Amino acid sequence: MTDLILASASPRRRELLSQIGVSFETLPVDIPEVPQPGEAPEVFVRRLALEKARAGFAQSDASCPVLGSDTAVVVDGRILGKPTDEADAVAMLLSLGNRTHQVLTGVALVDAGRSESCVVTTEVEFTPLSEAQCRRYWASGEPRDKAGAYGIQGLGAVFVSRIAGSYSAVVGLPLAETAQLLERFGVPLWNRIQ
Repeated sequence: MTDLILASASPRRRELLSQIGVSFETLPVDIPEVPQPGEAPEVFVRRLALEKARAGFAQSDASCPVLGSDTAVVVDGRILGKPTDEADAVAMLLSLGNRTHQVLTGVALVDAGRSESCVVTTEVEFTPLSEAQCRRYWASGEPRDKAGAYGIQGLGAVFVSRIAGSYSAVVGLPLAETAQLLERFGVPLWNRIQ
């Protein structure tokens, strides 16, 4: 029996939910991930998480809650999305080098009677980066589908000198906060632990 629907195609979010033993099915949704004019990063990720969860609920025969999530990398108040090409990725990575940025992850849970959401902010500090490093990293293929053009759980981990907050939120789903939401909706944890 499925206890949850994940409104995402993200393999990282699937891995994280599996890690805590949640029984779920995936239902990818297509929501434009574009900030509205003047929209603050926290408002942006919360809105997208809710839109994804609501879209998933509308598209399913949901007899169980639907989870949506979105992650944004923010530097100097500017949201860095997924890179459009190598030049965009290199520029993003260089803007993150030798300084601290924020990773904001919004999580929303929706069922027939209610919706709840939260936003988790994590501080990530990068080592100094050279353009050559950034180009080699781009050539690996890893940054192509990642907010901020890096994956902390992969090769991009070598850029990270310090983290303050939730590691799993930077990967794509803050597990402690997600577990609290799931428990409030009656979704059991550790259900699929083998």
